[in-house]
Amino acid sequence: MIQTLHHSDDEFGSITVLDDGECRILAFAPNDEQSRCLKATPHVLQYEYTQAMLLVLLFCHPKRVLILGLGGGSLVTALHRHIPGIHITAVELRATVIELAHRYFQMPRSKRLQIIQQDADDFLNSNELRKVDVVFADLYHGDGVDQVQLRTDFIARCADALKEDGWLVLNCWTEHREDPLLRDALRLHFADIRTVLTGSKNWVILAGKVPDFQTTRSLKDTAERLTASLGFPLMRSLMRSRALGE
Repeated sequence: MIQTLHHSDDEFGSITVLDDGECRILAFAPNDEQSRCLKATPHVLQYEYTQAMLLVLLFCHPKRVLILGLGGGSLVTALHRHIPGIHITAVELRATVIELAHRYFQMPRSKRLQIIQQDADDFLNSNELRKVDVVFADLYHGDGVDQVQLRTDFIARCADALKEDGWLVLNCWTEHREDPLLRDALRLHFADIRTVLTGSKNWVILAGKVPDFQTTRSLKDTAERLTASLGFPLMRSLMRSRALGE
């Protein structure tokens, strides 16, 4: 039996937290799932698309990351658990979402974690950004992808926020594969662009500023090694990955 733990509305729409016995679910609209957390192991990512986003760990060993869009804090919790010493800055527009991520989704409180309530686009425009190894952009609302993260200027600001060898990880939908402006913006700022089309029709983009020349065998070995600690098969996302345009 599904229980409603929280329901409220703010200027951006509704926010609901459900509990099905095993999982907590965050929703921004009816029949919508924004986040899902397995209560027994909140650090194990439940969605294929968030698992695909962590494919970036094959290409870099991040010490500092920026997460745009918090949801239930699944990525925050996973990264904080699996990467000792990592520093995470997460930016979330809605104050209630931040509160609920702590209250119901076991998002950690830590000196290595900074949560900022602000519009992600405005945050990227600030002049006080410390460059990071990875930017994760997952800006969604009740109607789907926030169009801001498809804009060429947004991609440019994400690239500026990265270190010289940094990576951008962007969660989109399958229809965005045909967006020429997005493709051109990615190619302008990144030298190594890989994509994963998930079974749920999310299109995850991993874009590196410098090319990665690891062999397929090396990537598979790393994926198998990380799988044990992450708690999900990273190899599945690796086998689905393609260079942009393939």
